[in-house]
Amino acid sequence: MAVRHHLIQAPPSAVWEVLSDPDKYAEWVVGTEETRPLYGTWPEVGAALQYTVALGPARLEGSTVVRRLEPPNRLELEAKSGPAGSARIAIEVNPWGEETLVIVDEHPLRGPGARLHNALLEAAIQLRHRRMLRRLAEVVEGTRASTA
Repeated sequence: MAVRHHLIQAPPSAVWEVLSDPDKYAEWVVGTEETRPLYGTWPEVGAALQYTVALGPARLEGSTVVRRLEPPNRLELEAKSGPAGSARIAIEVNPWGEETLVIVDEHPLRGPGARLHNALLEAAIQLRHRRMLRRLAEVVEGTRASTA
């Protein structure tokens, strides 16, 4: 399981506001482009976003479904990447003084990623999370330019 944390210099309500905004999803989730609603109202349980996943020059369609919601502290998602399978991503939002400690816990759930899970894949997920959490902090703190 890839678990990573990041301290964001903003209150939990500001972090939750970004996590709850489907229009900001591609700004902090690494590799996603052209995000659009698939069904439901984000981030209600069962709601989903569809997007294009950019892997170098390759473009694939992906989607993310909300599986568990405990506002304003926990959001659990299932990211589906077609033939690559899916992953469970749990995001915890914890008050830390006047800042917020965000913890992301991800593991492959279905498909080849789950069957072939190894230390190399774990390292790649850790690198992706480092970048994703830095981007989330930039969006929340207002230091990241909008991609819209």
